[in-house]
Amino acid sequence: MQFMGGREQKEHALQNLRYLVRWTVIAGLVGVLIGGIGTAFYYSLSFVTKLRMAHPYLILLLPFGGLLIAGLYHLCREDHDAGTNLIITAITGKDRIRIVKAPLIFAGTVISHLFGGSCGREGAALQLGGCVGQNVGYALKLDDGDRRIITMCGMSAAFASLFGTPMAAAFMAMEISSVGVLYYASLVPCVISALAAAGLSRKLGTVPDAFMVELIPAFTVRRAFRAGLLGLLCALVSILFCVALHRAHRLFDKVFPNSFVRVFAGGSMIAALSLLCGLNVYNGSGIHIIEHAFETGEVPRLAFLFKILFTAITMGSGFKGGEIVPSFYVGAAFGNLYAHIIQADTNLCTAIGMAAVFCGITNCPITSLLICFEMFGYAGMPYFLIAIAVSYTFSDYYSIFGAQKIVYSKLQNAYVNHETR
Repeated sequence: MQFMGGREQKEHALQNLRYLVRWTVIAGLVGVLIGGIGTAFYYSLSFVTKLRMAHPYLILLLPFGGLLIAGLYHLCREDHDAGTNLIITAITGKDRIRIVKAPLIFAGTVISHLFGGSCGREGAALQLGGCVGQNVGYALKLDDGDRRIITMCGMSAAFASLFGTPMAAAFMAMEISSVGVLYYASLVPCVISALAAAGLSRKLGTVPDAFMVELIPAFTVRRAFRAGLLGLLCALVSILFCVALHRAHRLFDKVFPNSFVRVFAGGSMIAALSLLCGLNVYNGSGIHIIEHAFETGEVPRLAFLFKILFTAITMGSGFKGGEIVPSFYVGAAFGNLYAHIIQADTNLCTAIGMAAVFCGITNCPITSLLICFEMFGYAGMPYFLIAIAVSYTFSDYYSIFGAQKIVYSKLQNAYVNHETR
């Protein structure tokens, strides 16, 4: 074994110090910049959501809102939008994201939420943050490797400012592109940007999502088995969610090649389904339904299937937003149903379902566990850990992100570099 001499040790220590100081400054600035943008995004979505909830028949204007979104993207020559997949490929250095994408994501998501499209916000935040982060990297003339890091910083900052979970935000940016590999070179920058963004957004009055899961039952073999079984079933639900989203995209593209006709048709379908199934039950992100599940322990029995349908049509037809909070809705509704069937604690199963379905669609187990700690507290850790591990393993190579790669096998210590389904 070779040991570094005193001079080499000193140079190595100085190099590490320069790295820390440099990225503390850069990541801190990115966190503050994107934290401000994320906070504006948060308040904009909160405002239009309250407006839609107060005036549920805005759903009838959803097709025309879709035309507005398609028009904005066409005007900016972004007709073929790859969504979060573009951000993932940017991390691997294959694509440059035009800065015009940032206001388009912002406006498109706000319009989709205003008129009742079934979509989330954190997926859009990842796109928004990654776009701004990468372009800041170009402005600072960073090299390819550092631009990838600053792109991840932007993703972490936007997710943290909007969702209020800086630990999960820091790791999600590192986990999301290559399953089985973590880009630890970006750990310090992502942590700093996430904490800076979350801190700023809190100072500006945003309220992070958190749910009370009280009176966690004692951990036993029987309850561990039940948590594992729920994780397995959530893996199957996550596969259904991924398949529905991908097939909806392909079907809408095939049947309606014109983006304006496509989004108008999708908006009309969502409007009609909303009138049939209930206004504001499956529209928007659905966070109010998740809150209702925790407060009352009651959710419509097949709500998870309807939310998948609504989200697949919304995203497949060209509306903007994300799939993360809808996946929480799906998991919460399915976990609630599971609890009623086996006569278990509804709040705990609702929380487990949220985490397990999220893990299944994103292949991000560390992020999923950290989200549990930040949203539900630490007391249910053994249950969350088992369900997430099982869901990750049995969700196979499915993902909502088509650009995501399974670098290492989920079942054995082997390099596979497998495309997701």
